[in-house]
Amino acid sequence: MRNVLYRFYEKQIESGLRPSDMPRHIGVMVDGNRRWAQEQGFDRSLGHTAGARRIVDFVGWCTDLGIEHVTLYLLSTDNLSGRNSEELDDLIDIIITLAEHLAELGRWKLQVVGDLEALGAEAAERLRRVEELTKDKVGTHVNLAIAYGGRKEIADAMRSILRKHASSGSSIEHLAELMTPELIAENLYTGGQPDPDLLIRTSGEQRLSGFLLWQSANSEFYFAEALWPDFRRVDFLRAIRDFQRRHRRFGA
Repeated sequence: MRNVLYRFYEKQIESGLRPSDMPRHIGVMVDGNRRWAQEQGFDRSLGHTAGARRIVDFVGWCTDLGIEHVTLYLLSTDNLSGRNSEELDDLIDIIITLAEHLAELGRWKLQVVGDLEALGAEAAERLRRVEELTKDKVGTHVNLAIAYGGRKEIADAMRSILRKHASSGSSIEHLAELMTPELIAENLYTGGQPDPDLLIRTSGEQRLSGFLLWQSANSEFYFAEALWPDFRRVDFLRAIRDFQRRHRRFGA
C-alpha cells in the first residue's frame, strides 16, 4: 500500500512540473553512504555500493526530465587523506566500477573532473577509457567529480591561463587586461558548460564542502534529510518542484 501511495504522489508532483522551467544543470553532493551502512549494521563498503546503485537511478531520473548536465560529487581531495587506506581503496574501486557501468549502459557522455593523477596510474587509465568510450554520446552530460576540490579547480584554471599566456609571449600587463570572470570560467574543469542551476545535498548536511565553488555563485540549494542510498525519485521530484517555486534573483 505504501508503494502505491508513493507512486501516486510521484505522479502528482511530476504532473505539476513545468518542462520549460527545468534546471539545465544539477549538481549533487551524494552524502550519507557511510551513515546509512552504520544504521543498517553493514560494512561501510556496502554503503558505498548502495550509493553507487542509487547514482545509476538518479542519472536516469535526470535524463527522463530532460536535464542536460549533471555533476556528481563522488570523492573530494580531502577524502584522499581523511580516510583509512583500506576504505579509500574500496571506495575508489566502487567509484571506478560505477563509471564503467555507466559507460556500458551507453546513455550518457561521461567526463571526469578532478585530479586523476592523485588516484594512481591504473585508476586514472580506467577513467580515461570511460571518457573515451562515451565522448560521442548525446544524452545527459554527466560530470564525475573524483579527487575533486573546488579551490584546486580554480587554481588549476589560473595555471592553465598563465601557461597559455606564457606560450603566446605577451606581457603580464596584457594578461591583467584580459583577465575576466568569463576567461576563468572557460578554463575550469566544466568549461563550456552552463553553471548549475540547482545543487542538491543529501543526509541533512548544509554546507558546500568545496563543491563547484566558482560555478555555484547563483545556484539554488536544496538540502534533503534522506541519506543518499535512501534518496528516492519522489525526493528528487520534490527538489525540482521546490526549485520551480523559487524566484531566482541571480545575486540581487
